[in-house]
Amino acid sequence: MSPFLLTRTLPEDATDAALRADVLHGLTRHPKTLPPKWFYDARGSELFEEITRLPEYYPTRAEREILIDRAEEIAAATGARTLVELGSGSSEKTRHLLDALPELHSYVPVDVSESALRGAAKALLAERPELSVHALIADFTARLELPATPGPRLVVFLGGTIGNLLPDERAEFLASVRALLSPGDALLLGTDLVKDEEVLVAAYDDAAGVTAAFNRNVLSVVDRELGADFVPEDFAHVARWNPREEWIEMRLRARRALTVKIPELDLVIPFEEGEEVRTEVSAKFREDGVREELARAGLRLAQWWTDAAGRFALSLATVD
Repeated sequence: MSPFLLTRTLPEDATDAALRADVLHGLTRHPKTLPPKWFYDARGSELFEEITRLPEYYPTRAEREILIDRAEEIAAATGARTLVELGSGSSEKTRHLLDALPELHSYVPVDVSESALRGAAKALLAERPELSVHALIADFTARLELPATPGPRLVVFLGGTIGNLLPDERAEFLASVRALLSPGDALLLGTDLVKDEEVLVAAYDDAAGVTAAFNRNVLSVVDRELGADFVPEDFAHVARWNPREEWIEMRLRARRALTVKIPELDLVIPFEEGEEVRTEVSAKFREDGVREELARAGLRLAQWWTDAAGRFALSLATVD
């Protein structure tokens, strides 16, 4: 079996420190915010997996369709010997690319979760004993240092996760990815596309209420990790389309006036009835906009693929 290497680039207490900083900053500002990365504890990850199977939630199915249909084209266009995946999670969708890359030598999954990295690597190496896996415990929004692996490299960022970043954050992220790339390397980027408001809102406010439970789970995380006394049911799930910014906003709206204590931060946070906490922005894109954002980072849009219904896109970008 090929070796499995795991490199930690985050301090052991980095997650706790980041949560404290985000909660302190986000809940003491107006309007209040919490970053979407805190949805994903064990329960949140289970709920998100359930979301991806809901009839209203098309992005996962649409992206998988493109990967299945276009994996060989992507492989032929890149000739990648190293695949780097940012925010790799279970690495499930990546398998379509791994299967299509005949010269692949190394897979470098990047995630903040050590357990997710180890679980995915174990499964992949059982299926592909010839593969070299060098996992990085790292925050993909921070500047990365990749291990020495053979080129060309293909960096992939799937799931439309780039839409969770605000425009300035996206620019900074794409610039950091560009800094990782050498001539001959490429970026494969997944982006959800602008479409009818009714379709978009339904994807984030399903009839079964799974997304509502997922949204409220962030409060359970704050309760458990910081000793807060949020009662998640005191907050209603809200998903709305912002046509000016062309993004979905997920919010939690206080059903009544209340006060939340967060002992670990020595905070007391008042909420007025109807006051909202923004928990996620999910930007939707157009081809020209993606091209422009890539160009500003020094990347050239070389290929653009969508699913048959035109709901989601994968773009292949090379060094300009």
